[in-house]
Amino acid sequence: LDLRTLKRLVFSFERRLKENIEARLKYPDQPERFADSEVELHEELEKLKILAGAPELYPELVNLNAIPSILNLLSHENTDIAIDVVHLLEDLTDEDVLEDNDEPARILVDSLIENNVLELLVQNLQRLSDKDPDEMSAVYNTLASIENMIEVKPAVAELVCERTKLLRWLLGKIKVREFDSNKQYASEILAILLQNSTANQKRLGQMNGVDVVLQAVAMYKSKDPKTSDEEEMLENLFDCLCCLLMPLENKERFVKAEGVELMIIIMKQKKSAYASAIRALDFSMTKYPPACERFVDVLGLKTAFAAFMGKIPMSKKNKKERYQEELEERLVSLIASLFGGILRGSRRERLLSKFVENECEKIDRLMELYIRYSDRVKAETQRLEQLELDDLEVIHMDEEEKYNRKLESGLYTLQLITVILGHVWCSEHSQMRARIELLLKQQKLTKKDIKDILQEYHDNIGDLDGPEEKERAQTRIQKIISAF
Repeated sequence: LDLRTLKRLVFSFERRLKENIEARLKYPDQPERFADSEVELHEELEKLKILAGAPELYPELVNLNAIPSILNLLSHENTDIAIDVVHLLEDLTDEDVLEDNDEPARILVDSLIENNVLELLVQNLQRLSDKDPDEMSAVYNTLASIENMIEVKPAVAELVCERTKLLRWLLGKIKVREFDSNKQYASEILAILLQNSTANQKRLGQMNGVDVVLQAVAMYKSKDPKTSDEEEMLENLFDCLCCLLMPLENKERFVKAEGVELMIIIMKQKKSAYASAIRALDFSMTKYPPACERFVDVLGLKTAFAAFMGKIPMSKKNKKERYQEELEERLVSLIASLFGGILRGSRRERLLSKFVENECEKIDRLMELYIRYSDRVKAETQRLEQLELDDLEVIHMDEEEKYNRKLESGLYTLQLITVILGHVWCSEHSQMRARIELLLKQQKLTKKDIKDILQEYHDNIGDLDGPEEKERAQTRIQKIISAF
């Protein structure tokens, strides 16, 4: 395939397109008179698929001005022709094709977007039906093309939501009770669109998205997905929910829609979404006291602390060590959020009383986790020091990079464990304080060890939420350090 062949293909396609337009204008009410030209146009579109074998020619395809002609066919009266274009676009933008061709890929995607590919694809999507197998596969390919374009140009994730009704269409898709491959793919695309975009998270929140995603998840509160594909869809839906729970106003919608109660029910039913429900609760309660208060009011403490003590439902995937660790880390984060969100009153008393029950077993568990994560962070610190001595890549690593490596190895969870211990200590409850002192002594540790971790945490609090919030957070940690 070379430039000459490309020109021949494009020229031939343009000719058939022109013939089809003329035939349709001449005999608008006699389909049999333009049917042949439609078959020929279909064949030309099929031939263009060969271009996927030579992505380096994409810039030439753009220069030949073929893109507008191809894209206009997405509005062709004959759905089959529009479907041909969808398949062609999916082939041309396939990630395997574009893998080592960054520049040609960018030129193609830029041209597609300039010529309204997003608007045309989504408009066409709305006339495709899941009842027809060909149209159903075109739905899948449309979503794949959009995903491929996001891969090349991440800004497409926000563009497609600004310029089209794709979000509305995806919500409609996940509302359907019956499971099929397109519902699964819709959940995946929705998660991709929400992943790194606050604008999309807010936009979907305003479209009643929190409620719709909760309803989709609620179908699995007392039953498990039947297949691995359906299980993947449920995970995608929880990914959507957790992304939605980033902006404050969506946390409010989640509490209003009784999301907290639904997650607790899912945990109590011990279904496969158990860990995902804990993750969603963790997201909803981070820096949002009303969710923490609701959690305590609807008796969530009992369920959460049972999980914290290791009473988790067992299944094949749960046996994996990493699964259990992730669960532990989520629960530590959730308990730290509760302490951060409930500062006084009877709810605070109920939270603290959990640490006295059964001879302070929750404090024992905290210390057990403290030792495990502390050992892990020490090992990572030694590893980085050794690399520095060996003069490897670390020599180029600044302090921030080293700190991030330690966070990934478990320092963040260790910091939260010490924050929880700090809140328990600050309650000035003699039995709990005595227990903490005893356990520290048994491990040959002192309060200074805990203070050092808290100090490092304090010094590295960022100002993502603004300078005032940073100062408030640092003051809270400073209080705990002083109490020790």
